[in-house]
Amino acid sequence: MSVIIIGAGLGGLSLADGLRRAGIPCQVYERDESPGARKQGYRLHIGGLGDSALREVLPPELHELFRATAGRALPHTNVYDERLTLVTRLADEGTHLNVNRFTLRQILLHGQEVAYGKQFTHYETDDGGVTAHFADGTAVRGSLLVGADGINSPVRRQYLPHARVVDAGLVHLYGRIPLTPATRALFEPEMFAVFNMMLGPDRTMAGFAPVDYPEPVADACARLVPDLRLRDADPYLTCSVGARWDVVGHDEAELAAMTPADLQKVALGLVDGWHPLARAMVEHWDVPATFPQPIRTSVPIEPWAPSRVTLVGDAIHAMSPAAGAGANTALRDGAALASALAGAPLLEAVAAYEAAMVDYGFAAVRESAENGRRYLGQNPLTAEA
Repeated sequence: MSVIIIGAGLGGLSLADGLRRAGIPCQVYERDESPGARKQGYRLHIGGLGDSALREVLPPELHELFRATAGRALPHTNVYDERLTLVTRLADEGTHLNVNRFTLRQILLHGQEVAYGKQFTHYETDDGGVTAHFADGTAVRGSLLVGADGINSPVRRQYLPHARVVDAGLVHLYGRIPLTPATRALFEPEMFAVFNMMLGPDRTMAGFAPVDYPEPVADACARLVPDLRLRDADPYLTCSVGARWDVVGHDEAELAAMTPADLQKVALGLVDGWHPLARAMVEHWDVPATFPQPIRTSVPIEPWAPSRVTLVGDAIHAMSPAAGAGANTALRDGAALASALAGAPLLEAVAAYEAAMVDYGFAAVRESAENGRRYLGQNPLTAEA
């Protein structure tokens, strides 16, 4: 058995690490020119399912490094109104690890060989295997092709052309606030939690959460994985300002053409008149790190017949961030597929994986959509009908 993985995001790397531990050959192909070629977000919340998946696929020392570079957030989400009055506190005593997305990717990448600059175009299958073709004219053949290529997945478009991704009606402007003595003083101790939301009357949101390393990152690497040098080492708060498109007043193309400083001005306008903390947060953004992110979601579909092609992560069940489940579900996919392939013939393994993944993956899509509708005004998943 050999596995072709298209995409070096969290789901694809989780799968690759799991296959490596199981002794199953695989190769990862990524369209980006390097791991940090584009902005992909900042803080991630990893819960019990994501942590269990990482424990399953990573060597013990890498999993321990992941834990050593993960902030222990207070086990609740605070929901405030625009005047910073606490509306509700959603408590959960489970596992809560606030991590830097790129730090986690570097850990998952350690020891992996990824072919960068490989733009997948299409695949061909026959009784003996599957061949993946790339824009540079090259091709590779394997036993199984896995689309881990994100929300705009070319693999999904060919394999499941009826599977749709729709606009959630929202856009987030993502920023990050360096955690210094001055910026720490802006926040009450109970705000160093899983997540915090300030919600305006029109459901505009200012969300923020810390990534606060429990020990210096360099010390953790030296202690656990001396040959790994993690790029990001400074603590910060992720901070996003999100709203419906009609409230933002700019379309996707206009936001994409703006400078980071212009995006900051848009965010300041969205929280104008709110509690001073909202404005202070946006004013303390690391401005060059600011970028816009339209929110899209998959529409759940019925199960399909298993084959030599399958999908993981956002390629099949993209979801809004309103339940904090996207990264955890992608990591779970990778671990589950690797485990299935290690324990059964290929098509049996794919069938078992997809039967479980369609169930839990689309459940997470629906939960995220409902949370987004309730708190942020996200479009309902009416397209299911």
